[in-house]
Amino acid sequence: MKEIIGDLCHDKLVETVSQTLAFDETNDYVAWRAQVKEKFYELLGFAEIEKNGCPLSVEIEEITPQAGYIQIRFTFESERNSIVPCYLLIPDTGKEKYPVVITLQGHTTGFHNSINVAKYEIDKKWLPKNAFAIQAVQNGYAALAIEQRAFGERRTSRYPWDSRMCAYTFLTAVHLGRTIAGERAWDVSRAIDALVAMANPKLDLDKIILAGHSGGGTATFYAACYDERIKIAVPCGAFCSYKTSILAMYHCACNYIPKMYNYFEMGELSCLVAPRTLLVVAGSDDPIFPLSGVESEYVKAKKIYEKAGVADKCRLIVTQQGHEWGGDKLWEAIRLEIIKRGW
Repeated sequence: MKEIIGDLCHDKLVETVSQTLAFDETNDYVAWRAQVKEKFYELLGFAEIEKNGCPLSVEIEEITPQAGYIQIRFTFESERNSIVPCYLLIPDTGKEKYPVVITLQGHTTGFHNSINVAKYEIDKKWLPKNAFAIQAVQNGYAALAIEQRAFGERRTSRYPWDSRMCAYTFLTAVHLGRTIAGERAWDVSRAIDALVAMANPKLDLDKIILAGHSGGGTATFYAACYDERIKIAVPCGAFCSYKTSILAMYHCACNYIPKMYNYFEMGELSCLVAPRTLLVVAGSDDPIFPLSGVESEYVKAKKIYEKAGVADKCRLIVTQQGHEWGGDKLWEAIRLEIIKRGW
């Protein structure tokens, strides 16, 4: 009988793909970067998303004094019929202004984890480790926690909490010529617009940091590629070669972008973050974003940053853990970057 290997065709294609926009140090960097940007916008479906754009309509729902900070829950409409709930945490330590850290959860039960609220029994397993926004405040920043597409309060009502949580939304988006990756990056950008519209004098919107883990780390990287107002991007448990991560094992559907691998690996896209700061955080024992794949793409990103003349703005921080939030090491990396910038 003929041996049948179901994955063989795709596995061989992954091995033989010659990416048409792969980084080449001998090529004109400015022209190449422009090509990468154009293709990135096309593949993530921003043109289709923009067609459904709308005014912000920011609505403050609740203001709650907490120990050491004020918590504001608000919503805004990022595009027609897409409401984004957010928590804005502003320290009350008396400083004139605070840098803003935007935090993005991954495949958790939702952004309430960022403010250390356990809505579900499973949340208790990850809190307070995943209380990203609370940690930002404790480190002296204002924090904005955003509920991402297909997660938490924005999850599909058609399926329960399982692997289809983001798959249905992803497949619908793709059928409409979009991607969840593009929608999430768009939402982050519109959230910054919402902060601008709110005009809170305590927020220093020239000092925006974006940090997220896993699916939130992926969204962090792509959003930083899209919106140049993000000055420091900190993807955690996400920045890795496609070949060793999402093309090597099962991942949630929202990680995939049709035709992406034909053009570039993840490392090439760091040219869209440069010359702004990129802090890559990875677990030494992360089984789904292997360190070998992180390091190969970081080497590429470092060369791109050197080509852009800002080699010191790209760093790799490795934690001695698995697929987990970077915690103290992540916040220390941000602190050192802020000191370097004189913020």
